[in-house]
Amino acid sequence: MTVRVILVDDHPIVRAGLRAVLSSEPDIEVLAECGSGEEAVWSAAQCRPDVVLMDLRLPGLDGVAATEQIVAAGHGSVLVLTTYDTDGDIARAVAAGATGYLLKDAPRQDLAAAVRATARGETVLAAPVAAKLVNHVRGGIQLTPRETEVLRCIARGLSNPETGRELFISEATVKSHVMRIFEKLSVKDRTAAVTVAIARGILPEPR
Repeated sequence: MTVRVILVDDHPIVRAGLRAVLSSEPDIEVLAECGSGEEAVWSAAQCRPDVVLMDLRLPGLDGVAATEQIVAAGHGSVLVLTTYDTDGDIARAVAAGATGYLLKDAPRQDLAAAVRATARGETVLAAPVAAKLVNHVRGGIQLTPRETEVLRCIARGLSNPETGRELFISEATVKSHVMRIFEKLSVKDRTAAVTVAIARGILPEPR
């Protein structure tokens, strides 16, 4: 059986690379390329592919919204292929109906295998994506040891420069850790980060 595929990515060079990889497979046919979510929805309706290979960050209609429309209309299974692997991105894509979720650093043989599996209706998740999805569904939050150290410094009221001196890292590195902590805890400021961390048992209750 030939697997019919549509490629959706706003970077032409990425689409060209994907086409080259997939077209080299004897049982995979690339029907069309799309550079936006709107194009993807229209093309899926016209071509009725087996698989839509979908990026998430697209101009106009994003990949999640496009996925939702394509799946709801029954115009193909969607395999997300993106550089984004945050818990929120993964959960939104899966909730929208994506059958699989791969990262762009996947080996070419894994990509071809994932396209075939998606066409068969099988769920395909890259290992790190699967772990994050399970963690997200369970409501768990996993901070790295260094992020936890930075969070403890935040709880003590230390500034970024003070945290950097204490942990022997640069202020820029501290800022990067703080942003990741905010993202993982779904908060926007330091007070909220500490409050959520205590509620989740990441930090001990203040004495």
